[in-house]
Amino acid sequence: MKRISRLFSRLALFSALAAGTLAYSGCGYVNYLIPLNPTSSKGRTLDHAAWDGLLKKYVDDQGMVNYKGVRQDSAALNSYLKTLSDNLPAKQASADEKLAFWLNAYNAFTVQRIIRSYPVKSIKELGGDKIFVNTVWDQDFIPLGGKRYTLNDIEHRIIRKQFDDNRIHYALVCAAMSCPRLRNEAYVGTRVQEQLADQGRDFINNSQKNDLSPANKPTLSAIYSFYPKDFAKNGSTSIQDAVNRYAKQKIDPNATLSYKEYDWSLNEQ
Repeated sequence: MKRISRLFSRLALFSALAAGTLAYSGCGYVNYLIPLNPTSSKGRTLDHAAWDGLLKKYVDDQGMVNYKGVRQDSAALNSYLKTLSDNLPAKQASADEKLAFWLNAYNAFTVQRIIRSYPVKSIKELGGDKIFVNTVWDQDFIPLGGKRYTLNDIEHRIIRKQFDDNRIHYALVCAAMSCPRLRNEAYVGTRVQEQLADQGRDFINNSQKNDLSPANKPTLSAIYSFYPKDFAKNGSTSIQDAVNRYAKQKIDPNATLSYKEYDWSLNEQ
């Protein structure tokens, strides 16, 4: 009886510890399941020209960033971000205009977060290690429309919820070497579909990101393992199918997949 009593006591203690862990980390996670749709009734269409100019000036064709240069030009970046903060997408704006806004916002605020703490070797140095709780992506440093948001808010609660397009994972750049290249032009509503397709072709066919041979056992970017369900919907039936959408060298539809180790070192020139 004593052994049974001790067993139940240990089970109760384990349950309490597990509940405590969930209470600590679960709230942040559950938050990211709730969609957001920040808009403005007076919003205007932005041309994103200021961000476009910064990208052309400080990002090369491989998506590598001159963070020292951006830091010296931080007033221009901050001015653009203030424009975003004061001009949320209009409610009546097209889906493509809204998508371009949020892609630019995510990438531009990521760059700002880097230069605020520069020099750094990795963006992961800027926060804790509890995902959806205290990482750099959980810091509410982004002022938009009078409220504060996190990078995870923009990615998971806005972009992934509103725009059923797995190609957004080729456009959102987290300042790491294994990320897709930071495009050296701003996303614009009139061309965002074309730009996403170009990002997909560039990412999938980049041998540093994906090794598509042998066709029956390719080694892909870990991004596909991060979001497997995203790559099996909206026009794609599987990760393999999503890859073959833009791959020059096709992989087998039933290929056995493995994934590269993610390199979180800074994407710096």
